[in-house]
Amino acid sequence: MRKGFTRKPQDDEPATAGKNYITPGGLQRLKEEIRFLLTRERRAVTEVVAWAASNGDRSENADYQYGKRRLRQIDGRIRFLTKRIEAAKVVDPETPRTGQAATRTFFGATVRYANAAGTERVVSIVGTDEVDLNRNHISWVSPLGRALMKSAAGDQVVLQAPGGTADLTVLEVRYERISVEPFREPSGAEASAKELPRRPHPLDADEG
Repeated sequence: MRKGFTRKPQDDEPATAGKNYITPGGLQRLKEEIRFLLTRERRAVTEVVAWAASNGDRSENADYQYGKRRLRQIDGRIRFLTKRIEAAKVVDPETPRTGQAATRTFFGATVRYANAAGTERVVSIVGTDEVDLNRNHISWVSPLGRALMKSAAGDQVVLQAPGGTADLTVLEVRYERISVEPFREPSGAEASAKELPRRPHPLDADEG
């Protein structure tokens, strides 16, 4: 075991520097979400707002007020996703690597490490938009991600977290496909007509 490599993240280290590092799967999920919002959810909410507006006094119309608020939320999310996609710098973990890029921990690495008690854990280092603790996907700018960065098998690193410090031993660094949870239509979405009670709508008269 090499003990010469002990790295403590510095407080003045840059974070994202304006770039949104992301895996191909993570970028695809962002695109699927914005597509859903633009082509389905926003359209469905707009129809509800139009129907509610036709029912009279808008100041006392709960459907109208809710719909307008929901539209603002959707538009805000669309703007956020658009900026994240425009700033995306895609890093594919499966791209062949040579030299230190293949043996040290960088964005997209899957790392197996052990704590001082010998308990092992495996994490994959991903972008801030694809963190998934259920899959052990951690952000590259998280305390753990920063502690592991540039380490290789056999190195010891120091994790500095809000709860204190911990000594970790890196056991393995590999690069492989990182499976990102695909975008799923949220329950309760206005576009999910089958999951919600149907509101009366002028278009209903054209059906059947």
